[in-house]
Amino acid sequence: MRTLRKLLLIAVSAWVLLALGTYLAGEQTEVAVLTTYDTGGSAHDTKMWVVDYEGRPYVRIGRPGRGWGERLKSNPQVVLARGGSSEPRTAVIVTDSAQRAALDRAFAQKYGWVDWWFGLVLRKDPAAVRLDPRSS
Repeated sequence: MRTLRKLLLIAVSAWVLLALGTYLAGEQTEVAVLTTYDTGGSAHDTKMWVVDYEGRPYVRIGRPGRGWGERLKSNPQVVLARGGSSEPRTAVIVTDSAQRAALDRAFAQKYGWVDWWFGLVLRKDPAAVRLDPRSS
């Protein structure tokens, strides 16, 4: 029984250290804040990775059903905060498979092994989102 408890403690400790290390590594490269709005108009801020591709910023919805992703789909008017400034944007889901593959490569290049790791453990059917400029 003591051996089982020790093994369980080791496994849980390893998982916590891995999760913490992954989180900290993900924070070492640029992290932006995307503000989405629910049906009542309340703002919700979400920290996320962003890449620039062909002159536009892009983010990814890592899994279907994510709260911020669902809000973005129902109301594509968002605000992107990065580099000390905030800009109103219109979110557009990318449907072209070649462009999605290029964006996956751009995220992998910018975020390195952490992007690979997040893809392995967290992402499922990701959706790329282009953030087009809009007037405030």
